[in-house]
Amino acid sequence: MDKDTVLIVEDDSALNEMLRFVLDRNGFRAMQAEDAQTADLCISSRIPDLVLLDWMLPGASGIDYARKLKSHPLTADIPIIMVTARGEEEDKIRGLDHGADDYVTKPFSNNELMARIRAAIRRTKPQKSGEAVTFGNIRIDPDSFTLEISGRLVEIGTKEFLLLYLFLRKPGRVYNRAHLLDRIWGKDSYIDERTVDVYIRRLRTILEKYDHSSLIKTVRGVGYRAAAN
Repeated sequence: MDKDTVLIVEDDSALNEMLRFVLDRNGFRAMQAEDAQTADLCISSRIPDLVLLDWMLPGASGIDYARKLKSHPLTADIPIIMVTARGEEEDKIRGLDHGADDYVTKPFSNNELMARIRAAIRRTKPQKSGEAVTFGNIRIDPDSFTLEISGRLVEIGTKEFLLLYLFLRKPGRVYNRAHLLDRIWGKDSYIDERTVDVYIRRLRTILEKYDHSSLIKTVRGVGYRAAAN
């Protein structure tokens, strides 16, 4: 069985090597880079299953690099765990808004980090979850993992796809953030509930391009639902 590959982007050579050692002991293949340029070279040789990304890097910051990865179709769905000493809530929100899927503050527990890595990789490999759903001019098919609107194929990230499929299977049903975290990110996830809001915004941005800006409704004080047809 092929090992999952984790790209470490960390300019502290001692921490970079420690992370490589821990990943190796936990059954992962590690690639190592000290900056964004070297990380690009690693990705050109092998697409990783996950990126561990330091916030403070020489040249382009981790935030800038996360945005770059999420904007490219080949790397858009790679989960990114930001590893940083910046632990303020506003920093975490900024990291999530710019492409990070999870956030680990230094110093951290190696066991917790490995658990987060395993959970993040599992979430990118969703199982086939049911039949295709048609909602107006939207067709979403979990077997082929495709979204079509008015017959046009729409590019969409993994978690945005799973959120939309969940909503459209039962239009009008309200899902709170905790339930969405359990269904999309998994019960063993360490993700904060604010992450749901970040991905709902991303999903709405996609839908707005196809005149479905009002499809996902906010239910104040509760959560979200799809508008009934």
